[in-house]
Amino acid sequence: MLLQAASGVNRKTVAFHPLRRYNAATMPSSLRRSTVLLYAAILLAGLLVLLPTLRWLANEWWSNDYYSHGVLVPLVSAFFAWRLLPRVERRPSNLGLFLLAAALAVYLVALFERAFFLAALGMIGLFAGIIFYLWGGRALRRLAFPLAFLVFMVPLPFVEASSLPMAQFTGGISTTVVQWLGMNVIVDGAAVTLPNANLVVGAQCSGLRSIVALLTLVAVFAYIVEGSWQRKLLLALTAIPIAILGNVMRVSSLLWVADRWGVEAGFTYYHDYSGIVFFLFAFVCLILFARLLGCREIRSDLL
Repeated sequence: MLLQAASGVNRKTVAFHPLRRYNAATMPSSLRRSTVLLYAAILLAGLLVLLPTLRWLANEWWSNDYYSHGVLVPLVSAFFAWRLLPRVERRPSNLGLFLLAAALAVYLVALFERAFFLAALGMIGLFAGIIFYLWGGRALRRLAFPLAFLVFMVPLPFVEASSLPMAQFTGGISTTVVQWLGMNVIVDGAAVTLPNANLVVGAQCSGLRSIVALLTLVAVFAYIVEGSWQRKLLLALTAIPIAILGNVMRVSSLLWVADRWGVEAGFTYYHDYSGIVFFLFAFVCLILFARLLGCREIRSDLL
């Protein structure tokens, strides 16, 4: 009788209860296998749903000059998430399911309409909903920047559309600058006339590629340095006029080189390398401005 009673107690103790929480050590092996298979199926289904948008992003990063930096953005976001998430206490919240459902609806509608840039933004919302559900609201706030930074990987349609007006604006200012320097230059819309050549200011002279890349770089820089959010916002906003100034200086110097040494020297040799030089010049100006604002030290929670 005693042996039967003891055996009954043991069977009752190890019996699996479907509503009981188990960790990896105490979970029955059959349940562990089922859980792994369930997570694998969810992950595979998620990848299949996101595959059209991921394919579109990869094609844009390869072919769109304004977003050739896009492939690096997810890697930077993943690095920040890897540094920040382990320091946050995990408190899952079912409220994340509402955000997840809303983001999924936006994503599917955008995908159906083939508005891939909206689908990519909806995909970021999906990531936010997953974090909210699995780790809680505190983790979502902690990872706000890595999630928001993913926007820089999404090619926005108005960027390329505004390149030609921006190029004409830059060309007008640049020709005014070289006229002040005594050069005989005539500008008529997008056409620029030099004594030895007739040129057309194209979209590649807009400087938007430098502006987008510089804003992406400054966003990372402003995040990793110590300082108030007002100073960091001022630093980020300053990136736009500094990038425009750097591009105006580049186009002005290009016109000067073309006037002095010929069009081939200006638009074959100087044109190819001057962009990198003036981009570095703009970034150095931003670093100096950050030092003036007192944003010098790297945040201790990222080390």
